[in-house]
Amino acid sequence: MSQNKKCVVVLSGGPDSATVAYWAKQQGYRIYPITFNYGQIALKETEAAQTIAKKLGATTKIIDLSALKEIFSDVTPLCNTNLPLTSEFSSPIIVPFRNAIFLSTAVAYAVTVGATHIFYGAQGSDEPFYPDCRREFYEAFEKAARLGTAQEITIKAPFSGSKKSEVIKEGAKMGVPFELTWSCYRDGAKHCGVCESCVNRKKAFKEAGVADPTKYEA
Repeated sequence: MSQNKKCVVVLSGGPDSATVAYWAKQQGYRIYPITFNYGQIALKETEAAQTIAKKLGATTKIIDLSALKEIFSDVTPLCNTNLPLTSEFSSPIIVPFRNAIFLSTAVAYAVTVGATHIFYGAQGSDEPFYPDCRREFYEAFEKAARLGTAQEITIKAPFSGSKKSEVIKEGAKMGVPFELTWSCYRDGAKHCGVCESCVNRKKAFKEAGVADPTKYEA
């Protein structure tokens, strides 16, 4: 595949999206990462995304959607420290329609840079819990993108159907610098180690048999 083939990668700064970015680069795409500040507490996500992009010889475009905190802080502890944050999945962890908002912006970015593909980090371990991580969602969104742009935009989650541990395995093979990624829903000096995202991160590395380079508080 020629390096003239361009793609937009929704790069959150976490291990899943970082693996997607490395995968896309390995597939021969010229990558255009895009990262979002949506009012989340964990702004270390955006710092991690910038670092990952630089490792890949790219610059991530950071989009300021922080005004969405006015909506999200009423329902999710990812944007409001006054709401309880659980160690297991609970419905408040869902940020309503977040991937749709991200993908809408990614479609606009793809059109402006002449990219034909958009990739994001949804994977199989999230599919039972998050509607906007499912194949039927992004396939429907692809149809909407094509109707809305009159262009043959392709939207995919390359690791859809793969468990998070399998994503970690693949990332390790590609040399993804997982120590530079950020998963925690909080914004501490280290990963808290007890929020649902940290728990899933620990579990995935353990199941993958890959050494976890993450520094945790607990």
